Amino acid sequence: MTNLQPALSAEERQRVRIEHVRLVVGLEVHVELATRSKMFTRAANPAGPGASNGEPAPNTLVDPVVLALPGALPVPNARAVELAIAVGLTLGCTIAPVTRFDRKSYFYPDLPKAYQISQYDQPLCINGVVDVPAFNDRGEVVLDARPTRIGIERAHLEEDAGKLLHEAPGGGAIDHSIVDLNRAGTPLLEIVTRPDFTSAAQAEAFCRWLRHTVRLLGASRGVLQEGHVRFEPNINCVLTLEGGRTVATPIVEVKNLNSFRAVVGAIEYEHRVQPERWRQDGRVMGPGSKRTFGWDDANQRTTPQREKEDAHDYRYFPDPDLPPLRIDADMLERAKAMSARPWLTRLKSLTGDLALPIADATLILNDPATAGLFERAHALLAGLGHEQAAAARALANALTQKLAALANARGLGPGALAITPENLADLIDLRLQGELSSNGLDELLEALATGQADNGTTARALASERGLLLVRDAAAIDAWCQAAIDAHPAAAQEVRAGKPQALGRLIGHAMQQAQGAGDPKAIRQRLLELLA
Repeated sequence: MTNLQPALSAEERQRVRIEHVRLVVGLEVHVELATRSKMFTRAANPAGPGASNGEPAPNTLVDPVVLALPGALPVPNARAVELAIAVGLTLGCTIAPVTRFDRKSYFYPDLPKAYQISQYDQPLCINGVVDVPAFNDRGEVVLDARPTRIGIERAHLEEDAGKLLHEAPGGGAIDHSIVDLNRAGTPLLEIVTRPDFTSAAQAEAFCRWLRHTVRLLGASRGVLQEGHVRFEPNINCVLTLEGGRTVATPIVEVKNLNSFRAVVGAIEYEHRVQPERWRQDGRVMGPGSKRTFGWDDANQRTTPQREKEDAHDYRYFPDPDLPPLRIDADMLERAKAMSARPWLTRLKSLTGDLALPIADATLILNDPATAGLFERAHALLAGLGHEQAAAARALANALTQKLAALANARGLGPGALAITPENLADLIDLRLQGELSSNGLDELLEALATGQADNGTTARALASERGLLLVRDAAAIDAWCQAAIDAHPAAAQEVRAGKPQALGRLIGHAMQQAQGAGDPKAIRQRLLELLA
């Protein structure tokens, strides 16, 4: 929106009453794709699926293409294209049958070529739309709230830049900048929304939804603190002045935000200050008016960096080393299969059909390995005849409690632990059948998940070997319970008198008699029957 009316003088701007401020926000999101190699070369990708959470030594993930040595030619990464299409489909985009790479000319001190290979007028994914669910203050989706429809302008592939460092390795002070090219050339999917957000909460919801989506697809590891997903809100305001005149403030693009809190903070700060900024400088939206700001997290404010270039300033032209890319039917079908069951659809199935709590369902769908472990184990339990919702609850408890704790201690997701779906299902089967106590279940989960026990051994055999199978013989249970009653007559009398809190002493004694082979539930029930 460009204001074509005569500009107000400084005096008029100070005097005029602003009757309404309408926030307008669009998002640019950069997603580092989880391919094993970089976008245009076989050099290892630091954001790839096999990468560790630690930083590799600086400038070790490089080769002649990354370094732009003479004669080195780029070759597109087919897996990156496939992942980009899968994300584009979840965004409701049309996939271009023919796409093209362009050179974006700009001074990049952390890209040795001094230009970026990107896409300009023939992007891979265009004209999408997505209904974004609301999220509450705990970061959980609110399924019964009205979603926000957001238009997607485009999603295009490009290469990431390296990193400029302003401290020496180890944090020492230096009076210059140094460069680490490990990230240079990483496959990057840039998603550009239309300016459809009218609040910081809507933008935050989109960012959360997108991160969940790309992680479950396996398109990105999505670790925000490592820069796998970076958010850049484009923020301006439409001011309605007294008399009905409207003025659009210039767009401020806040760069490289890597937390949801920062996204909300930057948008809300600009919403507050842009009206007063207009009163001071009188700048309105128009060609060359866009500016780039950074985010000062410590002081919760944006800080100006530079004037923002318009598209023609980048001097785009088709990359002569990369011919137009035709998307074949096989690649498109593979991408469609990947995106057929997106995050929100699967979340609704877990919370609706299987009645899981939203927090449990969210953790299960946090990464494809954990989701796959749950779904395969659940199918096995259904095949054994267990009711689906009961099996799902038992599985979710194991995944979100014991296995999640083991995984968190190792910096992993539960799906990355050693336990197989078969053994997980067998353990839950034993528990549901009343043949394994909760403590016994935890012990065996840890043994199998951490490699202390061989996953080639069946869960039943392992439980038997460790003496963890519960005795279900009625005579044995009666003997344990009677021994407890005989040892604690006062407690037994209290239970008979209607004081069930005394039952704990009796259960504890019976469990000692059972030497780990007793089911506390069965013992409690039998004690109540004997004392009735």
